[in-house]
Amino acid sequence: MAPGQDARSMPAFCRVAGVVAPQIRFEVWLPPQTGGGRWNRKFNGVGNGGLAGFINYAAMMQSLARGYATASTDAGHVAEPGNEAWPLGHPELLVDFASRSIHMTARVAKAVILAYYGRSTERSYFTGCSGGGGQALSEAQRHPADYDGIVAGAPANFPTHMWPGELYPAWVTHRTPASLISQEKLSLVQGAVLAACDATDGIEDGVLADPRRCQFKPSTLRCQGPDGPDCLTAAQVESFERIYGGLKDPSSGELFWPGYEMSSEPGWTGHILEPFGIPLSYFKYMALQDSGWDWRSLDFSDPQSFAVLHDASHRLGPVLNSTDPDLTAFKRLGGKLIMYHGWIDPNIAPRNSIAYYQSVREAMGGAPETESFVRLFMVPGMGHCGGGPGPNTFDALAALEQWVENGKVPDRITASHVSNGQVDRTRPLCAFPRVAVYQGKGSTDDAANFRCRLP
Repeated sequence: MAPGQDARSMPAFCRVAGVVAPQIRFEVWLPPQTGGGRWNRKFNGVGNGGLAGFINYAAMMQSLARGYATASTDAGHVAEPGNEAWPLGHPELLVDFASRSIHMTARVAKAVILAYYGRSTERSYFTGCSGGGGQALSEAQRHPADYDGIVAGAPANFPTHMWPGELYPAWVTHRTPASLISQEKLSLVQGAVLAACDATDGIEDGVLADPRRCQFKPSTLRCQGPDGPDCLTAAQVESFERIYGGLKDPSSGELFWPGYEMSSEPGWTGHILEPFGIPLSYFKYMALQDSGWDWRSLDFSDPQSFAVLHDASHRLGPVLNSTDPDLTAFKRLGGKLIMYHGWIDPNIAPRNSIAYYQSVREAMGGAPETESFVRLFMVPGMGHCGGGPGPNTFDALAALEQWVENGKVPDRITASHVSNGQVDRTRPLCAFPRVAVYQGKGSTDDAANFRCRLP
């Protein structure tokens, strides 16, 4: 269970636990048919995070509280200290992790629901963020009949590029001792970014509506003398520029993975002081199959060293990645997909979601054809799956239900920001590429005073 949560405080439910061969653990929770907390006749499969390896009880509890029959899986392995090497010598477990476990859990859950209630679900939805967002897109691409509607938040759908991209900031800042960036320097740059760009969206509120419009240059903070708390050394300027610019192929200059966005800087700590743990697991136990591999042996600026990234992506991409833009089958079955991503996500680069959405638009014949069943919401001021200074709390599942069940297209979703237990700001999230524009009257903390428009 998540900290502070206890299933005993939930409404009564039937708990079914099982295993799909060879070792995919799953659970299905079934609310009663009558009385308080009764079944809403719908099913909500929930995703994992990170490298999975656990039943997502926290998400299941939220679904159960809404009357859903719900299910989760550990994706075929257990995440615990000492078990990081689970992929070594077991390519079948990578298949389970990337796609098979979610599909089989959906099939088993529906069979359990039919047996328990004596009737099938009226609607089935999948919700997930981060690793769960990648699982969500895998379902839409590989098993389009599993769910009527899917919510994919901050999707980790391109891991063979994402994981090297998440290791890149640590490599950048550890190239030389002078390249390191302290937490204080991260905060310094964020403050300078906001001072330069906060007003570009017409409102000074500590949030950038679209960081891509910010033209701030780290070099404006270059120290004129020795290093100090209010300036950046030449090496630190270069580190910021490289991280913003993203990971590029040293041979072609092509972008391999996007960089992090301006105003997200304080969240980089987990990637620049020491390498992020998941990319290390990827290289050791999936890409190189070498548990003794030292990340410092990888040189992102060397074409020969960089070739390892392309080779691993070529071998593992068909299994791990969910980047197919052709969603014809999902659309034909009436499926609806809501994607969302926080603009200051310090883990998964936000522009990856934009890139995938745009690839779908191209593959599906343009904006009107795509927007009839897919919507992307970029969330200003939100971090990884939540948090941050912007309005970061919203109900994507409710919007999906209205779209699937009542044909109400989600052009905008109202989000809120909570401080000290109270809502202090609401703002509309607009279907990309539209952005929320203040109308010039009323409070800038009230979503009613904004309209969604093309930039």
